[in-house]
Amino acid sequence: MVKLFVGGFPLEITEMKLAQLIAPHGNISTIKIVRDRQSKKCKGYAFIEVLTEHDAAQIAAALDGEEMEGRELSVRQAVEKPAQQVAQPAFKRPMNTPYIKKEQPSFDAPRQKRPRRP
Repeated sequence: MVKLFVGGFPLEITEMKLAQLIAPHGNISTIKIVRDRQSKKCKGYAFIEVLTEHDAAQIAAALDGEEMEGRELSVRQAVEKPAQQVAQPAFKRPMNTPYIKKEQPSFDAPRQKRPRRP
């Protein structure tokens, strides 16, 4: 599978309309239009997966730089980000060391009274 980035299209576009635009140039596997989490509005770009490298090259060559409703499309192969490493704590307690719990004062114990001022 090859993933393509498609950007610059109108914000009102639907997956079906985008598929109709791309389908004549290559076989599409999946389309994912990126939307804002809260408002669900389109952010203006999408990711498209195609089965072969040949289809990806054909779609990119045909649609990159094309105009759609007054906006210029940008189509290129998506670059995968390297996996992020999980931050490790600076000090890790050995597994065979028992956890030592410090004594904390009980809130049920009676409070000590302070002596009154004369």
